[in-house]
Amino acid sequence: MTTTLKKTVLFNHYKDYGGKTIDFGGWDLPVQFSSIKAEHEAVRTKAGLFDVSHMGEILVTGDGALSYLQKMMTNDVSKLKVGQAQYTAMCYEDGGTVDDLLIYKRDEGNYLLVVNASNLEKDLEWMNKHKTSDVEIEDKSDAYALLALQGPLAEKTLQKLTSVPLNEIRFFRFQENVQICGQNVLISRTGYTGEDGFELYASPESIVVLWEAILMAGESDGVVPAGLGARDTLRFESGLPLYGQELSQDISPLEAGLGFVVKLNKEEDFIGKQALAEQKENGIPRKLVGLEMIDKGIPRTGYKVFLNDEEVGVVTTGTQSPTLNKNIGFALLNTEHAAVGTEVIVQVRKRMLKAVIIDTPFYKR
Repeated sequence: MTTTLKKTVLFNHYKDYGGKTIDFGGWDLPVQFSSIKAEHEAVRTKAGLFDVSHMGEILVTGDGALSYLQKMMTNDVSKLKVGQAQYTAMCYEDGGTVDDLLIYKRDEGNYLLVVNASNLEKDLEWMNKHKTSDVEIEDKSDAYALLALQGPLAEKTLQKLTSVPLNEIRFFRFQENVQICGQNVLISRTGYTGEDGFELYASPESIVVLWEAILMAGESDGVVPAGLGARDTLRFESGLPLYGQELSQDISPLEAGLGFVVKLNKEEDFIGKQALAEQKENGIPRKLVGLEMIDKGIPRTGYKVFLNDEEVGVVTTGTQSPTLNKNIGFALLNTEHAAVGTEVIVQVRKRMLKAVIIDTPFYKR
C-alpha cells in the first residue's frame, strides 16, 4: 500500500532550482537543491531560504488561554509580552516529551503555537484531552505556509523587500501584518540554524510570491534555496535538538539539556512537573553529550556507545560537520559516564571506534 505524501504549496517550484525530495514524516520535501555542504556553507556565510511550510500551527484563544498553557507547558508562558515568542516543551506525566514548540503571544488570550509537523495530530489530541471550557483550540496549519531565511545576510536581503525596519525586530520578537512584496506576513526573528534570520508566516498563495522574490533579491549576494539536509547539519552543529532523536516520549527535556525551558519554580502545576522535579533532585539518569570521533568513522543515529565493554548509551544524531570538518555526534549516555573528556567507544557497524566526549554546542557564531 503506497501512501500519498503531503506536499507544500512550493512543491512544483523545487525542480526549478534542482530540488531533490524525500519522504520526511509523510511530507515530500527537498533534502537538497545543489548540495548539503554548499547550502550549509551558504547559511553560515551568506543566507539560505528554507521551505518549512510542513510545520503545524495551532491557535489557542479565550479567557483561559494563559492558565491553560501554563498547565500544558514547561516554560513560564506568563512571562510573554505581546509580540514575543518563547521556546518551550509539552510533557507527559512521567516527564517524557510530547513535543518541543514555539509560542507566539499575539494578544491577551491569543497565542499561536508552532509545532513539529509529524507531531501535529498527537499534539492536538493531547491538548484537546486537557482542554478547559474557557479555551478554543484550532488547527490553523492549512492557513499558513512558512519560510525561514537564515544567515548573516538575511536582514540585508529581506530589507530590500519591505519598508519595515527589520533591525527593530529583536531576537525572539515578531511583528504581524508586515507588508513584504505586497504580501501580509507575520515575521519573527527566530530560526533553527544557529545563525541570525527570520521566519515568515503567510498564506500559502503569498509564500509562492515571497519565495521567488527573496531568492531574486539575494541572488547577487549568493543567497540560495536550502533543503532539509543542511537544516539538519546546521541545527545539529548549533546544539539544537530534533524531536524523535534528542527528544521523545522516552526522553525528558532535562535529559536533552533543555533545563532552561523547564521552569520548576513557576506556581502552576504543569503536566510532568513532579516527575521532572524528581529527576532534577535525584540527578537526571541520562544526559545528552557531544562526541568527537578519534578514529575514522561517522557516528550515526542508533549506534551504541560503550565504556570498558559496558554499553552506556546511544548516538541520537551524527554527521561529518561541514563547518568544523570533523566527525561528531550527540549521544544520550548514562550520566555517571557522561563527563567531558571521557574516551568512549562507538560501534560503527562492526567496527569499535574511539571517540571523546566534548562540550556542546559544537558551533557558535
